[in-house]
Amino acid sequence: MGFLDKLFGKKEEPKMELAAPLAGEAVSISQVNDPTFSDEILGKGLAIRPTGNEVFSPCDGKIEMMFDTGHAVSMTSNDGIEILIHVGLETVNLKGKYYQVHAANGDQVKKGQKLISFDREAIAAEGYDVITPIVICNSDQFTAIEPHTGTVSVGDVVLTLKK
Repeated sequence: MGFLDKLFGKKEEPKMELAAPLAGEAVSISQVNDPTFSDEILGKGLAIRPTGNEVFSPCDGKIEMMFDTGHAVSMTSNDGIEILIHVGLETVNLKGKYYQVHAANGDQVKKGQKLISFDREAIAAEGYDVITPIVICNSDQFTAIEPHTGTVSVGDVVLTLKK
C-alpha cells in the first residue's frame, strides 16, 4: 500500500490463505500430467506430490461433494473459495479401492480436519500417479492466486488469494 493510499484511507483487500491439505512437495499445477489440471481448465492452483496418506481440510468450510470413491473432494471455504482436491490422476478408476472418507456431503469442517485417508504406496503400485492437484474452481473471482511451492507440511500456507 502506497503513501497516498494510506493518506486517503484506501484499504488493501485482505488476503485469504489456504493450508496444505497434505504433506509433500508442492509444485506448479503445470507439472501435473493431465491437461485438465495443467492447462487450468478447472481453475488455478497447485499440486502436491504426497509423502503422507491423509488429506486434511485446507480451511474452515463446507463439504460440497465427497466423491463416493474417496479419490476427490470439493468444498467451499467460509469466505467463498471453491476448492477441489483430487488425490491422484485417473484414480476414479480404482472405484474407491485404497481410499477411506472421513467427511460427508454437507458437513461443516474445520481447517486441519481429516477428510480422506488413502494408501499412497498401493495406488502407485497399481500404476497411478499420486500427485494431488488442489484447484480453485472459482479462480475468476480473484485478482491474484499465488501458489507457494517447495516442501510442505499439513497446515503450511500453499495458496494466497486476493479478491
